[in-house]
Amino acid sequence: MQLPLHHAFIECQIAINLKKITMLNDVMKDALNAQVKMEAESSQVYLAMASWAEIQPGLEGVTQFFYRHSDEERMHMLKLIGYINERGGFAIVPALEQPQLTYPSLRHAFKELLAHEIKVSNGINELVDIALQHKDYATHNFLQWYVAEQIEEERLARTLNDKLEMIGDDKSGLYLFDRDILNVGATQNAKKGAA
Repeated sequence: MQLPLHHAFIECQIAINLKKITMLNDVMKDALNAQVKMEAESSQVYLAMASWAEIQPGLEGVTQFFYRHSDEERMHMLKLIGYINERGGFAIVPALEQPQLTYPSLRHAFKELLAHEIKVSNGINELVDIALQHKDYATHNFLQWYVAEQIEEERLARTLNDKLEMIGDDKSGLYLFDRDILNVGATQNAKKGAA
């Protein structure tokens, strides 16, 4: 049975209006978009670190670590973009400033890595707080993956900084650090998968 033309028009209007309904309030949407930018910045920062490491002699493992870390942060950004759009918001792809391009030492680069991960964790914690304030339990639930991820990211950054501190300027220690860095990340990912 075919509906009269005016009924079909009304059903079409209802469908259009339902698409306009957002399940994210503006405060949550804006905060999530700010986190999209932070994740994009993280990806850029780690990409710049990878490029710097790649032109340093003997840092092939560190280079790959930073490239992988950059890709991972991009995936975090894409996951947020998908969530915002899925919940009726509009995810905004941000403009980014150029990150720091060079580092005085490998230790300095890894200290920046830790500082940046702490900054990202603070951003995620703020999102969780906003979600709870606005009783947005779906977003709160979605963000729990990021909370767990940041615990692991900070732990990894602290572990790597501790190792570099212990090594100091010992070249053989730096050689082993570079050789083993991908195993540290792989071990951590295996632990996450087993949990």
